[in-house]
Amino acid sequence: MTNQLKRFEEIEHTADWAYRVRGENLAQLFIQAAWGLYSLVGMQLAPGAQTTRSIQLQGVDRESLLVAWLNELLYLHESEGLGFERLEIQHLDETSIQAKVTGAPTQQWLKDIKAVTYHNLAIRETESGLEVTLVLDV
Repeated sequence: MTNQLKRFEEIEHTADWAYRVRGENLAQLFIQAAWGLYSLVGMQLAPGAQTTRSIQLQGVDRESLLVAWLNELLYLHESEGLGFERLEIQHLDETSIQAKVTGAPTQQWLKDIKAVTYHNLAIRETESGLEVTLVLDV
C-alpha cells in the first residue's frame, strides 16, 4: 500500500462503520475501496513469503460486484489470515471481475468486520469519476 493516493475517507455512521471512496474509473474505485478497507482495519502484513490468489466473482450489477469483491477480501483474511498489498484487476465490467492479489499473512488487523453491506449503496458519477459510500457491519 505504499505510494497510494488516498481516495477514501471515514465518515460518521450511526451504528456501523462507513467510508467514502473515489476513483477515476470503476477499476480504480474497486482498488481504492480495498485500500480504504485495509487502512480502516489497520492492516499490516507479516514480513516473509508472499502469497498470490486469483479472484473471479460475479454480481448482478456493479454495486453487488463491489460488495462481493470486498467481502471476498474479508473472507480471505478470516479464513486464511491473509491481506494483500498488490491488487491487479485483470478484467472488470458491470457484472464480473477477475483479479490477481498478492500479499501475506497479516500481523496486525485491529478491527473485526463482519461484512460489507448494501445499505444505501449506489455508485455515483461525479465530475472527477466515480464515488461510493460503503457501510461495514462491525
